[in-house]
Formats: sequence, C-alpha cells, structure tokens
Amino acid sequence: MASPLNNTTTSDQEMADLERHDYVERVQWVLNTPKPPGLSQELIGTAVSWRNKVPFLNMQSGLKHELFSMLKATFPILSWCQNYNPNQFKHDLLAGLTLASLCIPQSIGYATLAKLDPQYGLYTSVVPPLIYTLMGTSREIAIGPVAVISLLLSSMVQKLEDPMANPIAYHKLVLTVTFFAGTFQAAFGLFRSGFLIDFLSHAAIVGFMAGAAIVIGLQQLKGLLGITHFTNKTDVVSVLKWNPYNFLLGCSFLIFILITRFLGRKNKKLFWLPAIAPLVSVVLATLIVFLTKADKHGVDIVKHIKGGLNPSSVDQLQFNGPHVGELAKIGLIVAIIALTEAIAVGRSFAAIKGYHLDGNKEMVAMGFMNIIGSFTSCYVATGSFSRTAVNFSAGCETAMSNIVMAVTVFISLELLTKLLYYTPVAILASIILSALPGLIDVNEACNIWKVDKLDFLACIGAFLGVLFATVEIGLLMAVTISFAKIIVVSIRPGTETLGKLPETDAFGDVNQYPMAVKTPGVLIMRLKSALLCFANANFVRERIMKWVIEEEKDSKLRNAEKTIQIVILDISNLMDIDTSGIASLEELHKNFDSNGMKLAIANPRWQVIHKLKLANFVPKIGGRVFLSIGEAMASFSI
Repeated sequence: MASPLNNTTTSDQEMADLERHDYVERVQWVLNTPKPPGLSQELIGTAVSWRNKVPFLNMQSGLKHELFSMLKATFPILSWCQNYNPNQFKHDLLAGLTLASLCIPQSIGYATLAKLDPQYGLYTSVVPPLIYTLMGTSREIAIGPVAVISLLLSSMVQKLEDPMANPIAYHKLVLTVTFFAGTFQAAFGLFRSGFLIDFLSHAAIVGFMAGAAIVIGLQQLKGLLGITHFTNKTDVVSVLKWNPYNFLLGCSFLIFILITRFLGRKNKKLFWLPAIAPLVSVVLATLIVFLTKADKHGVDIVKHIKGGLNPSSVDQLQFNGPHVGELAKIGLIVAIIALTEAIAVGRSFAAIKGYHLDGNKEMVAMGFMNIIGSFTSCYVATGSFSRTAVNFSAGCETAMSNIVMAVTVFISLELLTKLLYYTPVAILASIILSALPGLIDVNEACNIWKVDKLDFLACIGAFLGVLFATVEIGLLMAVTISFAKIIVVSIRPGTETLGKLPETDAFGDVNQYPMAVKTPGVLIMRLKSALLCFANANFVRERIMKWVIEEEKDSKLRNAEKTIQIVILDISNLMDIDTSGIASLEELHKNFDSNGMKLAIANPRWQVIHKLKLANFVPKIGGRVFLSIGEAMASFSI
C-alpha cells in the first residue's frame, strides 16, 4: 500500500507536469500564429475600406438609396437639415448676425494685411462659408480670412511680385496660391493623408502663432501711427513722420475694443459686446472722419471699396507663368497652416459639444471651398478661433450661422460699401491689433517648457525664426527640430530593468517603482521602442550588454548566491523589426550563451514573431518565446 508521502509527491509531480504542458501549449499559441497581412494586403484592405465608405462603389443596395447616401456623405448638410427646426434657426440667425458684425471689419482689415484691396476680404467671407456649410462637419466653426494666413500670403507672394508696383499681377498670384492651397487640402482629405499636418506639432504652432502675432502687430503700427515713410536721417522726428490724429483715433478705439473684450470675459451674458465692438468702432470712426473732414488733415482713409457680388476670377489664375513652382510651394505651406488651425479650432469646440469631427471630411470641405473661392475672387479662407468663439457664445446650433453671416456680408457688399469710403486705416489697424493677444499663449508655452524641453525648443525655434528671419524659416526650424526629436528618440531608445510588484502579477520599472522585487539570477529588461531597425539596433544591443555587465558586477559586490543565468527581454512595445534588428538579437544570444546565460523573449507582437520565425531565430534560442514575463518566469522555475 502506497504511503501518503508518496501520494503527495506523485500529486505534486502531476501538477508540475500539467503546468509544464500548459506552458508548452501557450508557447505554441505564440509560435503558431497565422501569417500577418503584408504590404499588398494592407493596400487592398485600404481600397476595400474606401469601397465601403464610398456608397456608389458598393452595389448591394438600390441605386436611389446609394445615390442619396453618396450625397449625404459628400454634403453633410443633407443629414442635419432633415431635422432642422425654427428654434434652431432662431439661434443660428442671432449667431450669424453677431458673427457678421465682427466679420465685416475684420475681413477688411485682414485683406489690407494680405496687401489686397478691402473688398477681397469681404468676398472671402461670402463664398467659402457657403461651400463649407454644404460640405463641412463642424457646427460652430466660423469660416473666413484670418490674420496668420493673410501674413503668410503677403510675406511670401510679395517676393515674387510687388503689391505696390503691380497690384493686379500680385492679386493674380494670390488667387493662384489659393487654388493650389485648396487642391492640396482636398487631396489630403481624399487620400486620407491628414497625418501630414501633424508634422507641425502643437508646440511649433504655439511658437509660430506668437511670432506671427508680433510681426503683424509691428506691421500694423504703421497704420495706427500714420507713418508715411522712412528716411536715411537718424533723428526720431525724421524717421517717424507720424500723424497724431491717426494715433489718437486708432488708440482710442483700440482701448474701446479691449475694454469690451474684458467686459465680455467677465460677464458671459455680454458676449455680444466684444462681437459688435469692431463694427461700432468702424461706424463711429467713419462718422468722425466724415463730419470733421479729418482726411484733409492727414488721416489715412480706405477710400473706394468695390461693391457687388464676387466677380469671376477663373481667367486670372496663372498656371503658365514663371512662378508656378514657387506658387505651388507657397500653396502647400499655406494649406498645412490653414488646415492645422481650422481642425484644431473645430475639434476644440466639437469636444465641448460632445460630437465627432471627421478630419478627412474637413480637409475635403476646406479644399473645395478654397478651390471654388479662387474662381470667385477669394483668397485663402480657414476657421477663425476668435470668430468661432463668438459664434459658439452666441448660441449657434448648426453651420447655418455661416450662411446667415455670408448673406449679411453679401448685403453689405451690395448696399454699404460706399458708406465705408471715409473709414480710417487706423481703425482697421486697431481691429487687427485687438485680435492679436489671442494668438500669443504664454501659459501654454510655459506648460510646454514644464512638460517637454525638446518640444519647447521647437516652439521657441518657430517663434524666433518667424520673428527674426522669415515665416518660411520659422516653419522650417520648427519642423527640423520636431524631426530631430523623432530621430533622436528612435535611434537612442531606452531600456528599463523590471521587477515584480508585490502582491500582483505585474512587472514594472525598478526605478519608477522602487518596491519592485528583482528575482535572483534573472534579469528582466523591456525595450522602449516601437521599432528595432538598422538605425538603433547596435545602440540597443550595446545598451543591453552594458546593463547585463553592470548587473553582474552588482551581484558580485553583493555576494549574491546567483549571478545572472537568464535574461528575459520584454518586447511588448516592439511593433516591427528588420534584418539588422534580428542580427542584433542573434549577437546578444551568442554573447549570453558564451557566458552561460540564456535569452528568452516575452510578449512578441504579430509582425515581430513572424519575422523571427522566418529568420530561424526562435530555434536558435531554444524556442524560449513566451506570452508574458510571468509565463517566462514560471517556465524556468518548473
């Protein structure tokens, strides 16, 4: 008869055999995964997804239903207008009128900033908002000219054509840039290439906007002070021949606009006050100049503004001139900046309202509104943060507020342009200056400094580049620094030593979690990189070897019973690997094997384990590939 001790021993052995069988089975789960999709399959998958997204390519339902689905996908207005009600229109009407009161003076000011005649700013506030309402997905965004885009156009296009010497040729180049910008934007959306705008990081945009705001402000001082020209003389009086009446008029209304903005922020019910302040300023300043004949005393006025509906400009686009390549380059830069600003604005307010903004549809909508805008005497339009905030505060329900605004601006073009003859240039400068503080976000720059010093370097690079060089140099510096950051992180990825967290099955970095316990004789390391490739493979291999040598020295100094016998490499973060990465793992295995250590791999991803099997790396390490670190630890302890 068997003794109880023998029964217990047999039972323990059976349990161990069962556990070993389970581990072996789970190892086979890792090793016997199906073949992952290759590049051709991913491309085919993308095409299939497009087929499903574009209704007329999917011929499984009725033609009428497909056609309507296609129209709704292209024109989102067909979806929300079905449930549109009078109460929503009441809110949109109020928001649209409030928006127009801010848009009209700003559009005139931004057109002058772009070195265009004032009516082109008004044209840009008519057609693009109407097209966006048909195709866009944001309910709050206000479309029209903005300060930064106006600065971009004037700073880059004037290098090709002088707006003062040849304004007609300059205007044609701006229209052509608008066409190219719209084409690029539409292409980004149609080919789902929105990731391109991410090359301009948030930090870079913060720095760029701040630098652009200061440049715009310095430019507008000429209009505010009424400076007519500069001389070669060095005395202040000769250098700054300014008109005190311009300065008095401009500063008075600048203070008035800033006070109304302060009151609007203090009391949310007074949101309409800062919205109508620019229009009130224009009306009052125009009356003052007309009644006092201030234009006879040196006050600069706008003079003639051409009225009427947007004229066609198709025949003005320049595709055969000597500057086509430069215009396309400018169009690409403007397209990216305009999209970055618009999508950031749209997503901010969509998050507040709790709905999803389709980035690709936004790009297509922005693209087509600028393409059609270039045919109708408009320059590049995008979403304005300040006007969108006013639209939101005014209680807009849908994009119908853009239609109300566009109709109001059109009525103004038809009936009111002659009344703006005596509008002083100083008042337009004060309106632009009043909008600039919103572009300089000092708090966000401080947060970027606290969180990520390399991000702050991109921010300050863009800021200084725009301020002391050119807009292009500022953008190039920001993108270069951002790419340098990516390259540095990619080619010098970190590694971390892991230990078991007490009373859990989790493993964590021993530096992050000091309570984590290391297992004697076992070194667990995690690779902090998504890619192990030719650029970082040698660095990773050397870093791991350095850690192993240091751990060995520490073990000897502590007189530990066990030196390192097993190195478990957690590659859960690793999404892909190339032949150089596999070669570095093979070298690690050879070095460990020659020093009496074993290498094990834990938690490999699909693509990674597939390539390791193809390279016959798994048999070389004795099949020591596990689902998790815990499985690897348990398998060695059995």
